[in-house]
Amino acid sequence: MLWIIDLTLEILSFISPQIYGQGFFQDQVPLKGQECCSQITSTTKSEVPDYFDTTLGQFAGPTQTGGAPFLAQTNVAPFPGISYIPNTPLETQVPIPGNVHNHNIFQRLANLSPYFPNPRGFGVQEYPIPCGSIVTWLNMVHRHGSRYPEISGRERTLGKKIMGAKGKFTASGALEFLNNWKFMLGAEILVPIGKQELFNSGTLHYYNYGHLFPNNGSKIIARTTTQRRMVESAEYFLAGFFGLGWTRNATLELVIEGDNFNNTMAGYKLCHHSNSQTAYKGILSVDDWAQVYLTDAYLRTKGMISGDLDWTFNDTYNAQALCAYETVALGFSHWCGLFTFEEWEGFEYSLDIGFSALVGFQSPVGRAIGIGYVEEVLARMQHHVITNAAAQINITLDNNTVTFPTNQSLNFDFSHDANIISILAAFGLTQFSKFLPTTHIVEREFVLGYLEPFAGRLDIEIIQAPAPVNSNRSDPKIYLEGPPTSYVHFILNQRTIPLGRSLEKCGKRDDGWCEFETFLQVQKKQIEIADFDFACFGEYESGKYGDVTDGRPAR
Repeated sequence: MLWIIDLTLEILSFISPQIYGQGFFQDQVPLKGQECCSQITSTTKSEVPDYFDTTLGQFAGPTQTGGAPFLAQTNVAPFPGISYIPNTPLETQVPIPGNVHNHNIFQRLANLSPYFPNPRGFGVQEYPIPCGSIVTWLNMVHRHGSRYPEISGRERTLGKKIMGAKGKFTASGALEFLNNWKFMLGAEILVPIGKQELFNSGTLHYYNYGHLFPNNGSKIIARTTTQRRMVESAEYFLAGFFGLGWTRNATLELVIEGDNFNNTMAGYKLCHHSNSQTAYKGILSVDDWAQVYLTDAYLRTKGMISGDLDWTFNDTYNAQALCAYETVALGFSHWCGLFTFEEWEGFEYSLDIGFSALVGFQSPVGRAIGIGYVEEVLARMQHHVITNAAAQINITLDNNTVTFPTNQSLNFDFSHDANIISILAAFGLTQFSKFLPTTHIVEREFVLGYLEPFAGRLDIEIIQAPAPVNSNRSDPKIYLEGPPTSYVHFILNQRTIPLGRSLEKCGKRDDGWCEFETFLQVQKKQIEIADFDFACFGEYESGKYGDVTDGRPAR
């Protein structure tokens, strides 16, 4: 069975309980039946609370580094028939059979794509802020940067399988490189381009929103999870935004990422059915599609190997993932040129199906996983703490303005791709809900590389206008008669999401905005729709792929 890349650890694996230091917030404790290890305390001499101490390294997850790249020697560019283009820093000029329009396959790798701004947009015009209006507030949720595969990832299993068979097989044709190939990938942590992605994003966000930082000597609180790649992603972003002395301007709050801990930035950790057959059945849909698009590639590659290396269908699929991981880790991968452009389109679509089925609108827990974060955004927008909630919110942190500030104009959070896809579903953005059949590729808004590449980010702005802004922005009359009005603006990977396409009450605005009070009204309803308790812990039949269409179980 094929496994969804990037979900095997973040959703479908069970991480063993880890020891936590004394001083972690009280409701981040194991569920009933697990032992507390409160007698084991941190060895740090710092008086900083654990959730603000980035040096402890607890709950960091696996952190295996890989071999150092040597692209100066291993890069085979220039390629025949292609003018020499220096790598910047990744080598992405690999010739792809059947790529007649010279598309960039490194933007067709779904959630394994290095970051790129959405080139197509989400079906709405981009307009500047009208003269007289001001952006007053930002809430950003950001995925970590490019990384190595999971410690238990099938790509690593394939790499070890090949290395274990060295000297026992011979590869020919397009696979000839395998005779001298070495597996050099680490696990879980950021690769160099991943660090650059976050630094660049911080710099970009400074140019866009630097004016929102209060120049009064105060510091903002930014939040991340405890996984090492998450902490480092936040640190590189903050260094890009503020400079290397970012700790003078921001305090980084670490929220435990582990099974059974409340954490809205990893909401699936406290949603039982996200780790069960209820959501897991969606993976079968990827298998069905892979049999359609990948069979030719499997037979073709298997025929290039002689000797004692049992090349399987799953190996063929995982080889496509190795292309993505080797490129971001080592700068270049021979695996990329092994597949046709049509097969790369199939790989992209397979992950679109998988994420939609596991954490999107085709998942019974799609909305529930992200609804806690939606509640936090609404609380920030209305400047209040959270005293009670049904979702996976850490009330100890969110009921305290020290750890959950209510008057920050800049709010930076760091999360995972699967979690952010669920956040989009929880906000009710149904333009991403189209069913994706497993028999053929269809036109769709849910293109994972456009939604959550490595270092993908969702920016939510509040814009204050001196009067109502004309919903027809092409009209020379920008402002209408009326009182000062505020608007909500969603920007995903630097392109506007038109809120009115999914949330009818927001109206058909050609700038994609939604009036602020209307947005709050609509989102309160989304909290009810998510049906968190039943979706995550109730008893229901999960059914087959396609039975769920609204990101929640049918009642």
